[in-house]
Amino acid sequence: MTETTRAVIADGAGGPEVLRVTEIPRPEPGPGQLLIEVHAAGINRPDVMQRQGNYPPPPGATDVFGLELAGAVAALGEGVEGFAIGDRVMGLVHSGAYADWALLEAPIAIPVPEGMSMAEAGAVPETFFTVWSNVFERAALQPGETLLIHGGTSGIGTTAILLAKALGSTVIVTAGSDEKCAAARALGADHAINYRTQDFVAEARALTDGRGPDVILDMVGGSYMQRNIELLAADGRIAQIAFQQGSKAEL
Repeated sequence: MTETTRAVIADGAGGPEVLRVTEIPRPEPGPGQLLIEVHAAGINRPDVMQRQGNYPPPPGATDVFGLELAGAVAALGEGVEGFAIGDRVMGLVHSGAYADWALLEAPIAIPVPEGMSMAEAGAVPETFFTVWSNVFERAALQPGETLLIHGGTSGIGTTAILLAKALGSTVIVTAGSDEKCAAARALGADHAINYRTQDFVAEARALTDGRGPDVILDMVGGSYMQRNIELLAADGRIAQIAFQQGSKAEL
């Protein structure tokens, strides 16, 4: 175990050229934390937006990039139980995943299943936590219901397709090209709408025999907010997780 760690930070905001690798002291696990020897870290849209200067890190985050990781437990903080040195785990962090060593809160550390590589595990927490929390816990998607996913080939979108189909829902997605629509269908989506050439409200209503989807997962916002309301089934739910088109709309 080295006393320092390589870590990826940014010199200001901009393109990938602002990223650089630096040496910083290895973090020490506090109460309830695990020190992880990082084997893989996921790359997500918030990382890109943070690099561009459009996504300020949450309070308490470090300057080191990276929101999700997979690796081996290297040290246990005070009070941690249920883990041992060498355990393969994955988890979500406020920052710090782009490094040789990182801290992970023990309550949200998840064992990496047998047969799953570290590279695969490193790409699980951010999207799977987000989709599970918003689509299944908050919006309460049920087997037999219809889910409409905007941005069906994004990280969130592809994860939502897989989970919703595995748990027995009908899935409609929107995407920005015929190629992306085909990719979404290959992942298991029942229907895919090219929003650049089709009106997703009219198309999704027709696909649901006029009823509309039971749940809509939206990260676009802006003009989509009113259109989602017009489309939604009676007693339907909208999970609004981002506002790429803007957070203000007239409803």
